[in-house]
Amino acid sequence: MRPSSRLRSVLVVWFVASGSIPGLSASVSPLRASAIAASSGQLGPGPAGAAPGSTKAVQAPPLQAPAPMPAPGHQVATVETSLGDITIELFNDLAPVSVENFVQYARDGFYADTIFHRVKPGFMIQGGGFTPSFSEKPTRPPIQNEATNGLRNTRGTVAMARMAALRSATAQFYVNVADNRRLDHTGYSPDEFGYAVFGRVLAGMDVVDRIAAVPTHSTESMDDVPVQPVIIKSVQVRP
Repeated sequence: MRPSSRLRSVLVVWFVASGSIPGLSASVSPLRASAIAASSGQLGPGPAGAAPGSTKAVQAPPLQAPAPMPAPGHQVATVETSLGDITIELFNDLAPVSVENFVQYARDGFYADTIFHRVKPGFMIQGGGFTPSFSEKPTRPPIQNEATNGLRNTRGTVAMARMAALRSATAQFYVNVADNRRLDHTGYSPDEFGYAVFGRVLAGMDVVDRIAAVPTHSTESMDDVPVQPVIIKSVQVRP
C-alpha cells in the first residue's frame, strides 16, 4: 500500500530533519536536502487542484544586479585607486580623440602613482596629472575639445579636465558626482563651449562617492585637496 500524501510529507519532514532523505548522499546537508526535496516535488502537493510533485522549483533572484555592459566596440578601463577600483566604459565612437589620448596615457603608464588632487562633494573628482608630492607630470600637447559630441556631464560620466582655454586638455580627467549641466556644451563662446565627456562609470561609483567624501584642505596653489592622498595606482585598458 502506498502512503498518503500527508504521510509522505511527514516522512519527508522527518527525513530532512534527520539528514537522511532516501536516495541522497550522506554528505548532503539537511538544508541542501530540503532544497533538493522541494525542487523534486517531495514536500507535498502544489496549489489547489495540482497533482503531487507538479510544483516547480522557484529560482531565487541574484544577490546583486550585474554591472552594466559596455556597448559593442567600446573599450573598458579599470582605474585602480587606493580606495578601490573604478571601471569605465570609453566612448570610442563619440569621443575618438579624447579616448585615444586617454588610452595612450594609460598604456604608457602615465597615470600610475598620480592622485585625485581636486575633490568636491556634490560636484566631481579630478585627477591624473599630479604626483603625491604635487609635482605636475609633463604631458603631450593639448588635444581637440570634443564637447560638441552631444554627451552630457551627468552623474557617473567621465570627461576631460582643462584650463580656461578651450583647447587645453592633456592628461587630467574628472568623474561627475552629480548632474553638472553647466559643464555641457551650449554654445561657442568660451563660457558656453563646455567640457568633453568621453566615458561613463560601469562599476565602482561607490568608490567615486567615497573619494568625493574624503576630508579636504587648501594648499598654497590649489583648493579642495584631499588631506590624505587618494592615489591612482594604475589604469588598465582592455582590449
